[in-house]
Amino acid sequence: MITADFVHQLDRFSLIVNKRITSNYVGERFSRATGRGLIFKDHVMYEPGEDFRSVDWKVFGRTDRLFIKRYEEERNLTVHVILDYSASMSFGSTVTKAEYAGMLGLGFAYLALKNNERFTLSAFSDQIDFFKARKGKTQLASMADYLNHKKPKGSITLEKSLGGYKKLVNSRSYVVILSDFLYPVEDIRNSLQFFKSNQVVCIQVLDKVERNLNLEGDFKLRDLETNAVMRTYINPFARKQYGKMLGDHIDKIKQVCAEVGAKFYTADTGQSVFDVFYDVVGRRR
Repeated sequence: MITADFVHQLDRFSLIVNKRITSNYVGERFSRATGRGLIFKDHVMYEPGEDFRSVDWKVFGRTDRLFIKRYEEERNLTVHVILDYSASMSFGSTVTKAEYAGMLGLGFAYLALKNNERFTLSAFSDQIDFFKARKGKTQLASMADYLNHKKPKGSITLEKSLGGYKKLVNSRSYVVILSDFLYPVEDIRNSLQFFKSNQVVCIQVLDKVERNLNLEGDFKLRDLETNAVMRTYINPFARKQYGKMLGDHIDKIKQVCAEVGAKFYTADTGQSVFDVFYDVVGRRR
């Protein structure tokens, strides 16, 4: 459950974006994009084909070399928060993965609000639900209410779901994808390709039991998406094998994210949500 107290605690964080982001909306924040803004950025050597009107003739008079002026553009950022709400996200020993991901997702929307950015939140399961990108506290309150009533369901193909969302990203944006990422690596690779021209952050949310498998004995395991049941015995050897398989899968996801320039983080439901925020945005100060 997302409470008012949780939202108030988010006030100590600021959303910091370090890549070039462009859009058609003007906000408080200056991006690292360059163009015909008001704030001087630097000089660069003139290259054939560039706008000759940008040449700094005073510098040419002193150096006999052609330089052009670059300026900071005042641009706004659209933050897209995309949540996996397939049935597998309903698993949780204390709080479900979906609830935890929802708090993280709302947190990113709140940080965008604090920076006067447009933001949107979407959830995909057997269909995609999304909010139109807007600013303001009313939008945030609607999202919180939506997440407090939303239930994970269905099975998905990650590539198909995120491919359907691609058309909603019509400018370079900051895209946050929250999922357990327990999908084939090739499916993850193909999905991230849709957003490679944007700044992408992938946060893998696992339950603390999934992460550590701190169980022992006979168990019946049920697939939350297919309802298939498998009986198994968990012992120290099985935990070790499971840990290696999970670690290998995570390493492959990291590699895929590196290929497309995305940032990758892991979190489990035993961690403080604010520790995860600190890892994603706080250390980048």
